[in-house]
Parts: sequence; C-alpha cells; structure tokens
Amino acid sequence: MILPNQLTVLRIILSPIFLYLFLSGNELLQQISLGVFLVAAFTDWYDGWLARKYNFITAWGKFWDPLADKILTATAFVGFVYLDVLPFWMVLLILLRDFIITGFRGYTDYIGVDFLTSWYGKVKTFFQMTFIYYLLVIYILSQNSFLSKHYGNIFAILLNQTFIFILMIIVTFITVHSGILYFTENKIAMKKLLKRK
Repeated sequence: MILPNQLTVLRIILSPIFLYLFLSGNELLQQISLGVFLVAAFTDWYDGWLARKYNFITAWGKFWDPLADKILTATAFVGFVYLDVLPFWMVLLILLRDFIITGFRGYTDYIGVDFLTSWYGKVKTFFQMTFIYYLLVIYILSQNSFLSKHYGNIFAILLNQTFIFILMIIVTFITVHSGILYFTENKIAMKKLLKRK
C-alpha cells in the first residue's frame, strides 16, 4: 500500500481515538485529543499533496480518502452532540449529506461515470473545518481548570449558545445546499446511473 493510502488508513484509525480522548472528561486527555485531531487533519493535506506530486492516484484512494475525511469530521460533530454543544438534527443533516455524496461519488468513479465537483464543495469543507477547529480549541481550553478560573467570562462569550447555534445554522445550510447543487449539477451522471438500472 502506497504512503498516501497508508495516511488515509491512519486518519480513519485516529478518528475513534480522538473521540475517546475528547469525551474522556480528563483535561490532559482532552488536550491530547486536540493534537490527535490536528495530526489526522494534517494527514489529509499531506496525502493529497503526495498523491498530486508523485501521481499516486489509485481507485482505492479516490474512494477512501474523502470517506476518511468525512469520518474524521463526523467524530468531531458527534462528540459535540454528545456534550450537548450542538443540536442533533443539524449534525444528522450534515452527516447524511456528506456520506450520501461521498458514496455517490465513489460509486460513479467505480463504474466510470464522470461526476462534476465544484468550488462550492471546497467552501463547504472550509466552513465545516473552521467551525470544528474553533469549537475544539475553545471548548478544550475552557475545560482547563486554570484557564477557566481566570478566563471563564471570555469562554462563556466564545461558547455562547446563541452564537454557536447561529454558526451551526450557517454551516448546516451551506452543507445541505451544496449537496443539493451536487445532484442538480450532475443530472447527466444521474441519468446514466438510472439507465444502467
């Protein structure tokens, strides 16, 4: 297995490890979980860079790399639902959109049907990851006994429920809307799939 694919596997393995540490309730383990998440996110960038630079493009990688990304972001979203930071229904919409689109893209690649991607998908990913990084860093810092004692008021503002809810509404809307556009912009691919059946 080539290195980019090994990094993809590593990202999948790190995802549940991150979630376990993040939900441990232990200050140190939660801080380690942030490092684990950042390492996993770095493998996403690095394996993509390797694949493009050395043309390490495989059918396996084309399917599993985006799926590994979704697994990583899903664990973060699920963790925040468990901690009652994010509403379940919004996270459910995001996960359904991401896994449906990823599955559809993987299947169309497998059968040789062209599937168009757009800049909007990259915008969606940017908003999701920026939001997750923000929540992870602020939430984990707020759990530190020393920092919460001295800067509790600041954390209360940064983690204000209304503020987080508004940000999550924006992320959810962009995610779902981009998913709808994926299918409307890929009518040809959809028709080919229907003809195959």
